Amino acid sequence: MKAMILAAGLGTRMRPLTDRCPKPLLPVAGRPLIVHHLERLRAAGITEVVINVSYRAEQIIAALGDGGDHGVRIAWSREEAPLETGGGIQHALPLLGAAPFLLVNGDVWCDLDPNTLPALDSGDRARLVLVDNPDHHPAGDFHLDATGRVRAEGEPRLTFAGISLLDPALLADEAPGAFALAPLLRRAMAEGRVAGHHHRGRWVDVGTPERLRTLDESLASSRPQS
Repeated sequence: MKAMILAAGLGTRMRPLTDRCPKPLLPVAGRPLIVHHLERLRAAGITEVVINVSYRAEQIIAALGDGGDHGVRIAWSREEAPLETGGGIQHALPLLGAAPFLLVNGDVWCDLDPNTLPALDSGDRARLVLVDNPDHHPAGDFHLDATGRVRAEGEPRLTFAGISLLDPALLADEAPGAFALAPLLRRAMAEGRVAGHHHRGRWVDVGTPERLRTLDESLASSRPQS
């Protein structure tokens, strides 16, 4: 299975940190945030990784190269201007192929082992990783029903972790250009074609300088002392 890491955003919520450094390269516990993703993917045996880039793309490419230093092989999907989540994935489909792939938002940190995610059932378009609602997002995003289906409506609600298994067919028929992924997921939910996985481990939306600092301090303090 291949994976795609979304890394083309402008990082506006992280300013001023991202004025000179793209968000994926911001340091967390001594390593760029995106390297944490690469290391977890490699540990799970996922070594074919597609990364989309736009803002400060050359900095990210120069830092990671072909991925060899991290035990993976990186294919770069360049965007002249950010294509939003859906458009970025659609633009990268020639690099991803026809099989379901793991999608990871570049601005989250999670201790999920990708090998714990069940494969997509026949006919499903996605399996979303959901987490308990954090303090900064108490209303959640979606409902996970008793049959394991994700619904746009219903209670209780959970938060989308920004990690999912996607069938390329979800986006294959969309016209090229910038568009969001959420409407496509909601359409698939209405058709009963989105499954869910409730991850009860650790997850952080690294969306603000304050959350970045808290994560950095937490991971640094938990590292074994030499």
